[in-house]
Order: sequence, then structure tokens, then C-alpha cells
Amino acid sequence: QVQLVESGGGLVQAGGSLRLSCAASGSIFSINVMAWYRQAPGKQRELVAGISRGGSTNYADSVKGRFTISRDNAKNTVYLQMDSLKPEDTAVYYCKAIVTTTPRPNEYQYWGQGTQVTVSS
Repeated sequence: QVQLVESGGGLVQAGGSLRLSCAASGSIFSINVMAWYRQAPGKQRELVAGISRGGSTNYADSVKGRFTISRDNAKNTVYLQMDSLKPEDTAVYYCKAIVTTTPRPNEYQYWGQGTQVTVSS
């Protein structure tokens, strides 16, 4: 079993910054892709940013230039640095990891429990 634990959410004024963290633990052989998604009230969950094990990244157009995703493979942790936050960034942010498990090398998708980010105007 694998667990993802997120931290770093909170309330911030527009133009401010927050840094989210997501640490994975459990029966991990390797973590392939790690990503952040978000879901605002009444909306579908959407991809915010993703990062491969090798460090390749992709971003939603709405956050390009403002958010930066990074990861520490030794700590099985992914980060999301969010700058120049806008009220429309308000959502619950979820971490997702594609994990190859051990001892049986199967690949599974895991989600964190979510962390609330609220940006006031």
C-alpha cells in the first residue's frame, strides 16, 4: 500500500504565494509521474502540473509562468510553488502519483486526500 500526504495549503491574499508538498510512503519501488490537480466547487478536477521521474514538466495554460512543480526523488516528494496567486486559483489541490510497487512490480495510481487553497481578493 502507498500513502500520499499533502501539506502547505491555506488562505492567502491575491498576489501572494504558497508552497504545497506531497510526500509518498509505503511499498514503493519507484515513482514515475507525480502531478498536482485541483477541483473548485462545482467544477471538474483539472490537471495543474505534472513532472516525470526525469524532471520533464507540463503545466495547465492557466498557471504557466506562475506555478512551478518540482520533485525530490530521494524523498519521494513533489512540490508545487504557487506565486502570483489569483482568486480563481481557489480550489482543493490533490497530489497524484503513478507508482511501481514492491515486492510485486505492478503500477498503480494513488491520490492524496487534498489540501484547501483559498485566495482572497
